[in-house]
Amino acid sequence: MDDSIRNSDRAPLPVGLYPHARKVGNLLFLSGVGPRKKDSKDIPGVELNEQGEIVSYDIEKQCRSVFENVRMILEDCGSSWEALVDVQVFLTNMKDDFKTFNKVYAEYFKDIQPCRTTIEINALPTPIAIELKCVAEL
Repeated sequence: MDDSIRNSDRAPLPVGLYPHARKVGNLLFLSGVGPRKKDSKDIPGVELNEQGEIVSYDIEKQCRSVFENVRMILEDCGSSWEALVDVQVFLTNMKDDFKTFNKVYAEYFKDIQPCRTTIEINALPTPIAIELKCVAEL
């Protein structure tokens, strides 16, 4: 296996053929990270109907879960939370969720302040409302 490919034993498995992260030089590039929990179909803060469609969700719970998943991946792949330099945020409902997201984000990122881009998108590949793509130093 390519030694630039990195994975975490604690984070949920990717939903496709890609690693949790990839090392290039002194940087670690994370694939998109959502709020799912390892070895569980449950998504923190998400209630689904029988068809697997979102009935309701709690963006604050999803944010906290995403941030913890990112932290685990960073640590397990040789970096750290404090080494984050860039965060891309994908929200499915900017109008309703941005204020809460921004409040929770400020709790977690106030001391490190990486660059950030927040984008509203129509949907994510699983029934979630937030996903992060990050770059950190090694």
